[in-house]
Amino acid sequence: MCGIVGLHLRDPQLYPRLGELLTGMLCEMSDRGSDSAGVAVYGDPRWSPPGKGTVSVLDVDDSPDQMAEALHAALGEVSVHRVDETLLVSADVAAETLHAAITAHYPHALIAGFGANVAVLKGVGHPKALTEAWGLAHAQGWQGVGHTRMATESAVIPAGAHPYAVGPDQCLVHNGSFANHATIRRDLRARSVVFDSENDTEVGARFVADQLARGRDVETALKELCATFDGFYTLLVSNHDSFAVVRDAIACKPAVIAETDEWVAMGSEYRALAGLPGVEKAVIWEPEPEVVYAWTR
Repeated sequence: MCGIVGLHLRDPQLYPRLGELLTGMLCEMSDRGSDSAGVAVYGDPRWSPPGKGTVSVLDVDDSPDQMAEALHAALGEVSVHRVDETLLVSADVAAETLHAAITAHYPHALIAGFGANVAVLKGVGHPKALTEAWGLAHAQGWQGVGHTRMATESAVIPAGAHPYAVGPDQCLVHNGSFANHATIRRDLRARSVVFDSENDTEVGARFVADQLARGRDVETALKELCATFDGFYTLLVSNHDSFAVVRDAIACKPAVIAETDEWVAMGSEYRALAGLPGVEKAVIWEPEPEVVYAWTR
């Protein structure tokens, strides 16, 4: 079943409340998926320090100090901040350079996300317990995306949890299933795309990342996804300055969008949005099939 939430803030006065608001939204979706959860937070200065590349890493046994020391020779000063199971690694280099150095030193690590603005946290367990362990309510920033998972087609492990953040400052979450993901995965692997899991959502994320790497914008990439993928899905895709939603041609997976002058929000159900400030004044609608709704900072 799974639950999706997303919040794109237009009013800078709300930036300090991003984590608080996102926590409430995500926890409202707990009964749509209680085996694992994840979030992508854009703009928190503790988790993704301004002017530095940041990589979110799982499945590393080293302590933060050990990891910083291991990477020092290649990168100079490195900051490693632990948030529950995730290590947030930052350095004064491009995120892609940092990503490459980490995978060279830790080839079995799971890269949960990377970029100049984003921190990705995900794990196995009930969403309420995970948000408390992350201290998500104290996060700040301009944009957040979250997902609660009810696993149907791949293992309940961190690599199977959403978000899938496989391109720089990019993130995708998904409710539904892709029927032809095996064929598309094979085609992407033929172009040397590497996968971390057997999750069908990762195929969608890698497809979108591939489209963006070719210079297409998010709206065009999602239209191409709709033309290529079969199945039932609601998707939310974000990057460093945008936030987009699309549903399949039948639109059987639920989604609600609300918009005010201060924010744009999306949830699998309205109750995820009901606690947002000023929601009583929002324009609220259900997205139409295969229409891409996108907003930019």
